[in-house]
Amino acid sequence: MLHSFFYICRRKVMAKNPFVIGICGGSGSGKTTLLKRLSESFTNLSSSVFSMDNYYFPIEKQALDSNGIVNFDLPTALNEKKLTSDLEQLIRGEAIEVKEYFFNAPPDKNVLITIEPSDIIIVEGLFLFYYKKVFSALDYSVFVDVDHKIQLDRRLYRDQETRGYKRSDILYQWENHVLPCYEQFIEPFRPNADFIFRNDENADEDFDSLRNNLLKTLVE
Repeated sequence: MLHSFFYICRRKVMAKNPFVIGICGGSGSGKTTLLKRLSESFTNLSSSVFSMDNYYFPIEKQALDSNGIVNFDLPTALNEKKLTSDLEQLIRGEAIEVKEYFFNAPPDKNVLITIEPSDIIIVEGLFLFYYKKVFSALDYSVFVDVDHKIQLDRRLYRDQETRGYKRSDILYQWENHVLPCYEQFIEPFRPNADFIFRNDENADEDFDSLRNNLLKTLVE
């Protein structure tokens, strides 16, 4: 029965343009984990992941705060024009090439990847709702909601273990860059989401609801 339902979804999607799902949320909210779960759940549909992280300007083009510290948590930190153009091209059914973002990697060391057109395109990023052209391209939007303490704990672990940051530097960024970014450019757009995903003890229940909502939308 489930296989038949996925088959119907595939026929519906292939008859139209790609179905574009957007996932937004604050730093450390679990956007990447959610998109992987979604991508794996649509077994009979091809899917592509479009990460907005791949469009960060090099560090020399980033804004500095009042203390001379680079602030990556601003909408101007990303190349919005290139990002929007590439997404529109992918939605038109054309493959795109983009340099995959790796923290602290020199620009010439980033790997060039090809993203192929697919039945479903999952777009993920901080400023998904803030960039008007990106948001207007979505067929379905998800806001990942999680307690700030959990977000900070995840960021502390990630940035200390994989990026070599000092705890004091992480806390400085959190208080001066991450939280102000969330409050100004992310959280105000929460009501615009089609689905609020609670990434806490409700995550499994919400994932089932989200998946069912998407399946119903795909066959409408």
